[in-house]
Amino acid sequence: MKKQDPDLLLFHAPLLRQGMTTPKAMRDVIYALLPATGAALWFFGLSAALVLASCIAGAVMAEWVFANREERGKSLRDATGILTGLLLGLTLPPGLPLWMAFLGGVVAISLGKIIWGGLGHNLFNPALLGRAFLLATFPIAMTTWVPGTGDGGFFNVYAGNLALPFMQTSFDAMSSATPLGMMKFEQQVTPLTDLMFGRTGGSLGETSGILLILGGVYLYLRRDLDWRIPISILLTVIIFSAVLTLFDATRFPTPQFSIFSGGLLLGAIYMATDPVTSPVTPKGAWIFGIGVGLLVMLIRVFGGLPEGVMYAILLMNAATPLIDRYTQPRVFGRGGDS
Repeated sequence: MKKQDPDLLLFHAPLLRQGMTTPKAMRDVIYALLPATGAALWFFGLSAALVLASCIAGAVMAEWVFANREERGKSLRDATGILTGLLLGLTLPPGLPLWMAFLGGVVAISLGKIIWGGLGHNLFNPALLGRAFLLATFPIAMTTWVPGTGDGGFFNVYAGNLALPFMQTSFDAMSSATPLGMMKFEQQVTPLTDLMFGRTGGSLGETSGILLILGGVYLYLRRDLDWRIPISILLTVIIFSAVLTLFDATRFPTPQFSIFSGGLLLGAIYMATDPVTSPVTPKGAWIFGIGVGLLVMLIRVFGGLPEGVMYAILLMNAATPLIDRYTQPRVFGRGGDS
């Protein structure tokens, strides 16, 4: 006769087990970026694959070289190097020389992660730090945009990709302005459908707003991001843009244009939500997101650059420790003045 299970089962601590781990979270973000990455390959062909591969190679190599010998395998298995390289590559122009992309991956890991003490200790988003380094060091290459390869041109490689290191860079004669640049300097509005489905010039990660949003929904369902951050960023941008259009609809961008143009969706969903460099409290997440949204619009509209997502997130990364300090809830049982 089989003995029945007792009504009360006793177990030793811990009683709850967390199914989500760092490698799982990193892989989820990579999976969420696959549709947008596929769109980048579709619109920019083999050059997009080469730029992304160079960034990932630089990041993974830096992980291997600078990690402690006993932790080398662990640092590579958690997929943070691969994700950092992928995110960096999606912020770069498709015609960038490959050696610059590789160098950006090395800097993103070494100065954005390793120098701070490794995973979980960095103050700034590593991928954006790598992009900031490339923009400050190679401004011409980082602001030279090329048109899509078009149908049947997948295996065509942009001339700029093959430039030799530290030599005069050879860029393609045909260039293409980004929607933000045309709006800011020429008051030309790109059709919304082109912005949503990627038929525009710009960075690899600006290829399709719809696919980026779908990836964000996947991350939300997997509980890999704090929804307050992207929602607060996008709401702030929408409200700011709506107010500006009330004053001059021909000069200032509409809310729809502001959301789907540039790298806002990529930054808001995949970079600003980095749990290491964003606030941990719900109130802090709202403050962080509103700050990012305000800075993005201030730089886009009143600054000298057409895009401000990178600087907005990095500046708010620097403010994260202060936000966390002043938004922590009061400890239970502790007086407010003690």
